[in-house]
Amino acid sequence: MKQHKVRYGLLGCGMMGLEHLRNLALIEAAEVVAIAEPDPQMQKRASELAPKAVMFDDINALLSTAELDAIVIVTPNYQHAEQLLQILASTQLPVLVEKPLVTKLEQVRAIKEAVDNHPAAVWVAMEYRYMPPIAEFRRRLQQQQIGPLKMLSIREHRFPFLSKVGHWNRFNRNTGGTLVEKCCHFFDLMRLLSQDEVIRVYASAGQDANHLDETYDGETPDIIDNGYVILDFAGGLRAMLELNMFAEGSRYQEEISAVGLSGKLECFVPGPGRFWPTQTLGPAPQAKIVYSPRDPQGPIESTIPVDPAILQAGDHNGSTYYQHMGFLKAITQQGSVEVSADDGLKAVVIGLAAQHSARTGMAVTLSEDGLSFSD
Repeated sequence: MKQHKVRYGLLGCGMMGLEHLRNLALIEAAEVVAIAEPDPQMQKRASELAPKAVMFDDINALLSTAELDAIVIVTPNYQHAEQLLQILASTQLPVLVEKPLVTKLEQVRAIKEAVDNHPAAVWVAMEYRYMPPIAEFRRRLQQQQIGPLKMLSIREHRFPFLSKVGHWNRFNRNTGGTLVEKCCHFFDLMRLLSQDEVIRVYASAGQDANHLDETYDGETPDIIDNGYVILDFAGGLRAMLELNMFAEGSRYQEEISAVGLSGKLECFVPGPGRFWPTQTLGPAPQAKIVYSPRDPQGPIESTIPVDPAILQAGDHNGSTYYQHMGFLKAITQQGSVEVSADDGLKAVVIGLAAQHSARTGMAVTLSEDGLSFSD
């Protein structure tokens, strides 16, 4: 007997929600049957991508009415924790929840406890792990291509934050701060690539270019647009994040550098293809990896292609599709949850510690379990 497709409910259909819809549409075994979205314009755009989905105005209506096999949370950051707790308390459904998992330190323990007691998969949407060039970069590190890892840095030079409904992403109280909202991805990658835990955080950051001439209900946005974050790991590794959000003229949006005792490995990832000026610069650049051994000297470049259909389904170098394939396997074949709630929480705590450090000028020490911090 033919089994039905996995029935998804989606909370939120802003820019990222639409990306999830486009990628789920590429997966034959998946079907979005219900969407909760209060904004009429977003409902209309979502209906064009998922015409069979029933629209609801809020989470309560969706949970009480729709027959679902899984839920994806893609609402504004400040709603993630509350909505996840509601779903975990009232259902036994698998959940994929967008980053950041929380926006406040006081939410961490409640989320951890609820997830630990939930019978189904809870997967945090850390898309950057699943970008093909980063996946290949990780594979080479695991194979010790450059020997023992000693230094790791990630540079993101990109465009400013895009406009969102209600301008919610212009204020730290809604996002957790830029070093949470944007950079939890990179702190997650650093933990993943190093297979180690952060013990100390120092950050220097500011708001020097973006949103300074904007006001919303009399308030000027307060989100960081550039900064450096230094991380010390338990095993002795040092890592650095360099963020700039007024550098959209860059050829590559993310550049990752890992230096080991026998060489260096670099990963170059372009930004969203829709922003690349093809009329003046030609086709958008492709991702690449550069291996630079110490002996014999001489960089070796490898281009990492991505399936065009998958690439065009979103702004994250195809990663959203591969992430959903992993989540689908976790809920249909009892596969492992590759990005756990602990992963999501630890990445956010590092981001919150970095926000605190940037604000106070003090280094921050994380707790032994990585779920809290102190000066």
